[in-house]
Parts: sequence; C-alpha cells; structure tokens
Amino acid sequence: MTETASARKDPGSGSGRSLRSVLFSLEIDTRLVGMLAALAVIWVAFNVMSGGNFITARNLWNLSVQSSSVAIMATGMVLIIVSRNIDLSVGSMLGFLGYFMAMAQAVWIPTTLGLGLDQPFTWVIVLVLGVAVGAIMGGIQGFLVAYGGVPSFIVTLGGLLVWRGLIFRFQQGVTISPLDSTFQLLGGGPKGSLGEIGSWLIGIVLCVGIAYTLVATRRRRRRYDFPVRPMWAEVTIGAIAVAAVLGAVAIANAYAWPPALAADFAAENNIVEPPGGLIIPTGIAYPVLIMLGVGLLMAYLSSRRQFGRYVYAIGGNPDAAELAGVNVRRTIALTFMLMGILAAVSAAIQTARLNSAVTNLGVQNELDVISAAVIGGTSFAGGIGTIPGAILGAVVMQSLRSGMLLLNVDSPAQDVVVGLVLVAAVGFDSIVRRRAS
Repeated sequence: MTETASARKDPGSGSGRSLRSVLFSLEIDTRLVGMLAALAVIWVAFNVMSGGNFITARNLWNLSVQSSSVAIMATGMVLIIVSRNIDLSVGSMLGFLGYFMAMAQAVWIPTTLGLGLDQPFTWVIVLVLGVAVGAIMGGIQGFLVAYGGVPSFIVTLGGLLVWRGLIFRFQQGVTISPLDSTFQLLGGGPKGSLGEIGSWLIGIVLCVGIAYTLVATRRRRRRYDFPVRPMWAEVTIGAIAVAAVLGAVAIANAYAWPPALAADFAAENNIVEPPGGLIIPTGIAYPVLIMLGVGLLMAYLSSRRQFGRYVYAIGGNPDAAELAGVNVRRTIALTFMLMGILAAVSAAIQTARLNSAVTNLGVQNELDVISAAVIGGTSFAGGIGTIPGAILGAVVMQSLRSGMLLLNVDSPAQDVVVGLVLVAAVGFDSIVRRRAS
C-alpha cells in the first residue's frame, strides 16, 4: 500500500490529515466553526473601520452585556422553532413583563405589603412574580397552539399586539423610574458585576467543569462501547475551551470602573487614591453570568433530559413522535411556557439596566431573537438547532449592531443589514439541507 493510500485509509495520521478529518476527529460542528470564523471576520473588520475602537475591553464588555438578554430568549426560541413553531410575541412579552415588574416594585408591593424600594426582599418578590406571570403568558399561548389547534404564527402575532397594548393600560404607559437598587444590579454596570476575584473564581470553576465533562463523557462512552475521540483531540478541545474561558475573564477584568465612579468609591470607603487614580476591575457582569447559567441549563435540558429529546423528536416527525408515545401537545405547550419564563428573565435584565420601564421596551426584540436562533443553525424545517449556536448567533447579531453604531450607521440601515444577514442564513440552511438530502 502506498503512502497516499495509507493516509486516505487513516485520515488521522501523517501528512494525509486534512482539515475535514481533523474536525471529524474532534467531533466539532462545522457550522459552529464557520460561525466562529464569521464572528472573527466581523470583529476584525469593524475594528479596522473604527480605528481600533471595536476590539477593546470596554466595547467587548458592553457587547457581552448587550447580547445577554437576546441570548437568553434565543435559547428558548431554539426549542420553539425545533418543534416546528414560531413565537413572534417575545418582544412584546418582554416589554409587558418589564413594565409589570416595575409596577410591582414601585406601586403594588408598597401599597399592599408595605415594602417600599430598597427593602431586602423586594427584588426577590418581584422576580418570582415576573417569572410566574411569564409562565402564565407563555402557557396561554402554548395551550392555544397545542390544544386549540391554532397555528403558532397567528397565536403569537395576536400576542404581539395584545401584550404591547396592555402596556398602555398600566398608568397609560407612563415611564416608571427609579427601581429597587438591588434589582438594578441585575442589569450589570460596574456595581452589577463580580469584580476581579469573583470573575477568576467563576473562570476556574468553568475550567474545572470543562475538564470534568470531557473525562466523564469519555468514560461513559467507553463503558457502553461507544467510539471515543483520540486523546490528542480531547486535549485540544479542552485546551481551546479553557483558553477561551480564561481569555474572556481577562478581558472582563481589563475593563475598569469609570474614573469618577472609582473616585466616589474611594471617598465612601476612605481609600487614598494613587497618583494615577484608583483602578477597579469590573469583571463579569451579572447579566452575562445569568446568561451562562441559563445556557448551561437549557443545553442540559435539551440534550440530557426527556423533555428535550421529545422536542427534537416532534421537530423531526410529529406523527412518528406521537406514535412512539410522546405527548406532543403537552410538550409543545411546555416549550411556550418555558419561552415565557425566559422572556421574564430577559425583561428583568433590560428593565434593571435602564433603571426604568418604558413603553418601547422590547420593540423588535422578536426579530433579533429569531435571527439569533436561525443564524445559530436552527432550521425552520424543525428538528435541528443547538443552544450554543443560538448564543453565538446572539453575539453575532449584537456585534453587527454594535459595530455599525460605532461607525455612525443609522438605525434603518442597521435593520437592512440584519435583514440581509437573516435571509442569507436561512438560504444557507436551505442549501445545506438540499445537499444533505
């Protein structure tokens, strides 16, 4: 056998190892790699066009916070689209729930329970109420879709109008501000972050979790006689993931508090400022931490639990799933209920970040959420989609908007670009599916 023939037979050895064989050995989704490459191109292009203002610690930190809300809802939208449905109401639900939680802490709780702003448990009660109402709103829409037989497009289009209209029924749409100081921390900012030490601790925990997951997965595969990746592939994946986590933490810590805020902090705590001013690393913002938690939970729910497997089975073939014993109606209703809960979490983040509830909160968020899921590889045909892809899609969407904002591109032009990217993503998905079939 010649050397060339041997290389073809064993693509993981010698000079015959190609990029395709390497990716096959690593068991990495090629679409995810393509998205990462596209994101890198976007960042480099905007950094060049903005004169080096895009790839900075400050801008990347802000980018992570701005992406969090959309990414959280995009993880739920993945399951909605995978089950061959759509939810056009998430932006209006976010606006309604944000207004509801603002009213709860500023008007209703002080009136009924006598707990004003800045009380120890006010923010907890508000979050519980917001999540409960979000679950009810999503559950109503899911019930109409699953048990009422009304197409999800019609139900959620109606929800888009109903929830937005109800905002103006609360105090005639008057802006509500300020909000509870502890609740405000959910929106991020210098004080709404972990700081240097906390960020490094979270980074170390994530690195340990990555190592444990790789080792546990390898052992589980061997136990059931499933094929395992080569050891070099395991080490490579682990090294890349750990480097990405530690790099992200380093960037978050490189962004320091604004000088004026740092000076106020020094004065309040009787700290003598050094000649160059007090440098306080901001670290990972709370919205990003919430997004990571939601992403991990949703990834576990979609890939490791029965509910997630049922959703993908329904998306692949609803009739076959029902014949196999899957309760299709209940599963679809639960996906919409879950979407409502995630909309409540995102509403808390956006409302806290603004420190107010406004009538236009969440406008066009449904487009960003759907775009993030689709750009992340979720197919409108159903049955295909990943949680990491949706989160990465949200980062891509926000990177486009942030970069164009740095270049002083007006809002209509931004919408044109985002629309073209969405159409291109769906077109690419259609091409891939045709080739696969």
